[in-house]
Amino acid sequence: MALGLVAGLALGLIAAATGSTILADGLDRFVRPLGRLFLNLLTMVVVPLVATALFTAVAGLGDLRRLGRLGASALGFFWGTTIVAIGVGFAVAHLLLPFAPITPEQQADLRAAAAADTAFRQAAAQAPTGARFIVELVPANPVRAAADGSLLALIVFVTIVGAAAATLPEAKRRTLTDLADAGTQALIRIVRWVLVLAPVGIFALVAPVVARFGWSMVGAMLVFLAAVVSGCLLLVGLVYLPAVALAVRLRPGRFLRAALPSMAMGFSTTSSLAALPAMLDAAERDLHMSPTVAGLVLPLGASLNRAGSALYQAVAVLFAAQLYGIPVGPPELIQAGAAVFLASLTVAAVPAGSVVSLAPAFVQTGLPLAGLGVLLGLDRIPDMFRTMTNVTGHLAGAAIVAAAQGERLE
Repeated sequence: MALGLVAGLALGLIAAATGSTILADGLDRFVRPLGRLFLNLLTMVVVPLVATALFTAVAGLGDLRRLGRLGASALGFFWGTTIVAIGVGFAVAHLLLPFAPITPEQQADLRAAAAADTAFRQAAAQAPTGARFIVELVPANPVRAAADGSLLALIVFVTIVGAAAATLPEAKRRTLTDLADAGTQALIRIVRWVLVLAPVGIFALVAPVVARFGWSMVGAMLVFLAAVVSGCLLLVGLVYLPAVALAVRLRPGRFLRAALPSMAMGFSTTSSLAALPAMLDAAERDLHMSPTVAGLVLPLGASLNRAGSALYQAVAVLFAAQLYGIPVGPPELIQAGAAVFLASLTVAAVPAGSVVSLAPAFVQTGLPLAGLGVLLGLDRIPDMFRTMTNVTGHLAGAAIVAAAQGERLE
């Protein structure tokens, strides 16, 4: 994907620098349709993947009464910090994204290019505001909501069904979760097949845009990366470390020394699950946490805690809004925040999963899905930082829950 991005940037910059109309027309007529095809292949699995992944995650929790105070405390910390992360993402984006060198004329051109995006036109026309937004969170017809691309309403419906399934007897619940998990795995396999074409798709999406806007598009991408990295570092330094220091009475330096191997594993593999063995080792052997707390909270965090991903998605929504010149006021921010929070629960265990699961937030806020193609090409660096942030949050949550249970960490 990085190679596709570099090749697209290079060809686009050559077309912009030479002013060749033949090359620019060729990109529009022959290359752009390939990008559209790739985007269609990717977005066709979004609705079913969101539904099955979210149902598996929620129903798989089991009855929260049986999960007990330990699991409820962990979920409270994870979801609370996810909301904080969304706020941090919005704040960092508002501070840094205005430095992106995109002019109003370029925004108008991008909007015109996105006019062929049917989902964008529908979302821009139908995106609810105010009281209507609250009412339409609960769909009168879930099937129609899925068909119309009202993904946020679909997510709410699936969450309610998953919570109901979580209260069923174990045998019946397991039947439903096994079926949903099998569906999720099949859809993830389709995503992996589609991502094989990602270098060509990203090249086809990026090259025509850069040919039109030249270095200003490159500069906007760099500002976006700086915003994501800054937000992740702020979340770790200003939220997780102070929370551990206050709740656990553990010095930030001591916690970081214990967490560093897990953070490095998450950073290099971009997978919280791959870092889970290192997290368990750090929790039990280094921090002297009980196996009961570590064995419950850390796997739960690796499955459901996506604060770093939520922060990335918050920045990505505002980046796309600025790229296309679409105003985002307080009502739109609330809608985007709700969509990002729920979408963060559906991040699939595939490369660029946070980008794929951004579709509900994009549709809800009236943003062109074509913006996902640009984000895919840029995703490796943000993925490293957001996974490192997620892993830090898993360990911080486990430490805080252990302290709440009366354990003394060292």
